[in-house]
Amino acid sequence: MAVELKYKDITEKIIGASFEVHKFLGNGFQEVIYQRALAWELSQAGLSFAREIEQDIFIKNYRNQLVPEEQTLL
Repeated sequence: MAVELKYKDITEKIIGASFEVHKFLGNGFQEVIYQRALAWELSQAGLSFAREIEQDIFIKNYRNQLVPEEQTLL
């Protein structure tokens, strides 16, 4: 049974951008380098985003700080 994603088009762009960053940079850089590279890839994919915003979102006790396309994740 296939899972239907709520924001399938945005999700596919985010995953694709993440893979592009990983393919190009590989491992070993500081987190800020990956953030900057992902920001560039997301903008190339036509997505708007905000980095390091103040919003209380917890996923398995982890505070998520990336909200794509101004969507609220509830």
